[in-house]
Amino acid sequence: MEFIKHYDSTLRETLYTAIHPSGLHVAIMPKKGYSKSYAVFGTHFGSVDNEFISPMSHEVVHLPDGIAHFLEHKLFEQPDGTNVFESYARHGANANAYTSFNVTAYLFESTQDVQENLGILLDFVQKPYFTDENVAKEQGIIGQEIGMYDDDPGWQLMMGFLGAMFHRHPVRVDIAGSVESISHITKETLYDCYQTFYDLSNMCLFIIGDVEPERLGPYIEEKILQKAQKGGEIQRIYGEEPLSVCEKMVSCTMDVSVPMYMLGFKDLDCGYDGKNLLKKDMELSIICELLFGKTGPIYTKLYDEGFIFGGMDAETACEKDYGYVALSGESRDPETVRDIVFEGVKKAQKDGLCAEDVERVRRAMMGQYIKQFNSLSAVAHQYMSQVFNHVGLFDFTEVMNQITVESLEQRLRSYFDTERAVLSVVRPR
Repeated sequence: MEFIKHYDSTLRETLYTAIHPSGLHVAIMPKKGYSKSYAVFGTHFGSVDNEFISPMSHEVVHLPDGIAHFLEHKLFEQPDGTNVFESYARHGANANAYTSFNVTAYLFESTQDVQENLGILLDFVQKPYFTDENVAKEQGIIGQEIGMYDDDPGWQLMMGFLGAMFHRHPVRVDIAGSVESISHITKETLYDCYQTFYDLSNMCLFIIGDVEPERLGPYIEEKILQKAQKGGEIQRIYGEEPLSVCEKMVSCTMDVSVPMYMLGFKDLDCGYDGKNLLKKDMELSIICELLFGKTGPIYTKLYDEGFIFGGMDAETACEKDYGYVALSGESRDPETVRDIVFEGVKKAQKDGLCAEDVERVRRAMMGQYIKQFNSLSAVAHQYMSQVFNHVGLFDFTEVMNQITVESLEQRLRSYFDTERAVLSVVRPR
């Protein structure tokens, strides 16, 4: 396994990448002098991947909602009964895992024994162990977790938002699934799912800290069980998503003191990845700061006139097959917030953007990007969130230089369509 060296002169950071014969993407970023090390082992498999054409049988496979999250839980159970977390603790490491809409990842952070902890990570993720008994037990545990999310106003706000925005795309389905959907998960479906999505050609290993690629490379090769690719690309099926939103407004009542809102715009410009996808994400982030940031005209009007309490968070979601921009916060009158946002967006589309403000935000974003490299976990999660979209860790500077006032104004006019906007509200009982 030969590493390719990538150096960024702006950051003064070096990244080493390699592709193992199994197809596993390996990336190592040395950070000399850092006391901690951080590693993430992830697969391009999230909650949206519940229908696909199998690369082995070439048949369409339908998975129960929530199976990616369920599988993440079950991988920690080992055939010999050992506790993975206790194994990590003996080597001074903290471990965790997460399942998102698009990725499942397993990670650890440690100040010692990096190689030993890396061995634990690679071992347990490559050794699935499912039985009828432990699957049934997990159904009860995750059923309780689903109940907790059902009582979480913030989570219900977001899922209401996604359900209103998308007609068919599985991003509208809860990551954990439902009690009914996980009841259909069996050890056989878990093994089939594992063999498809946990093929190393569909995975990435990222390590950052005071480590040396020359030493870790041979050890990683020794620990990799799959020696050759199984072949065949996974053809994911997300359905034909209409251009319109499913519903323009949804609401529910929960135990909250003030109404919570999430207002967003649906992305119609999908179907590509790489640097073009990164450029769209960065342009949307700049626009959101210009319009909805604390110095922006829309936020200023909402706050000064008392329509919002505290801040208003802006979020961009840019994936190959779906995307949206969402604004969220608290307000006694969410409908008026929506109207003021719409009014401000249309004014900006008509008047255009100020070049000086654009440059200010560009400089701020560049500073945040550079500062991010002081956080090992931030770099690791950034890498894992982008690698499966074929976005490089050092692409930011190059893409930022491609963004102009004209490209931002074009994005502003084409993306923020008030006819394809959704308002989700959680009101007090």
